[in-house]
Amino acid sequence: MKLSVWAAMKGQFNKLPPVAKADLAGQTVVVLGANTGLGFESVKHFASMGAGRIILACRSQNKGQAALEKLKAETGYQKGEVWIIDLADFSSVKNFADKFEQDSGRLDLLVENAGVTKPKYEATKDGWETSIQVNSLATPLVALLLLPRMMQTAREYGTVPRIVVVTSELHHWGSIPKEVLARGGALTTLGSSEYCTPKKMQTFYNVTKTLNIFFVRALNARLGASTPLIVTAVNPGFCVSELRRDLPAPISWIMALMERIMAFTTEEGSRQLVFGAVGPGALRGEYINQSRVEEPSDFIISSDGRKAEDQLWDELIEILGKVDRRVLATVNEYLSASA
Repeated sequence: MKLSVWAAMKGQFNKLPPVAKADLAGQTVVVLGANTGLGFESVKHFASMGAGRIILACRSQNKGQAALEKLKAETGYQKGEVWIIDLADFSSVKNFADKFEQDSGRLDLLVENAGVTKPKYEATKDGWETSIQVNSLATPLVALLLLPRMMQTAREYGTVPRIVVVTSELHHWGSIPKEVLARGGALTTLGSSEYCTPKKMQTFYNVTKTLNIFFVRALNARLGASTPLIVTAVNPGFCVSELRRDLPAPISWIMALMERIMAFTTEEGSRQLVFGAVGPGALRGEYINQSRVEEPSDFIISSDGRKAEDQLWDELIEILGKVDRRVLATVNEYLSASA
């Protein structure tokens, strides 16, 4: 699918369907970035569906606790918990997974909402450009480390857990240069200070969202159609959000004006996260926009895109396997080679 800027802007004025509903009694939901914005609004929806347990995965204990108190006040929901995770720190992600192993509870829905956009290059303590680590490395790392718990949940309770990865329509303008793919080590190149020039950083968020969709499609291809686990990529649209809080003036002023004119509310955007988690239809490996399945970008579905998908998957697993060897164990036990 080729999306024009005009079509994307026009879509912002569509009336969105109401939020999808399901009975979540007894089920455990984990939402990354749950203390604010889309994450918090989705938590409120899951609470209204009677989720047996909701884990608000946040970077800050104080902000997470404030969100939990707000959730109680606004919905009366009493089964929320705050767990700490910082996607800009691989050790924090590993500690989060360790806690889940020790907890031994079920996991039915994983909503991977946390994400950042940076106007200039900033390195994490792990040596990666921040947005590629948070959006495109740590997000898959969480999914792969928690996947065994989700498979165990499927076996024990006869359910079909879901992983929801939040992407963006901006992936339509986020292709990866052929020369980067051709030389190998594309993810390492993309996450380096040498590659992330000020000009490239202007649209680098788009690239990280492209990588999100490649991950979803690659993971789905290796799960197999009969595997009791669904993974989807969802686009919340252009919403009122704190995502752009780090943008400098005058770009921040322009974005604030655009929010006033054409942005969905945060609650409206959260409906897409919820649709990915509980919505009906054939959603395996799909890209969801405005509560329906759509084709992703022409680049992603092209033959070159399929080659890039497989290459990036192999590179991702090699990188994450060095971060935590449990990733390799998960791949070997639960995933097959791409069809």
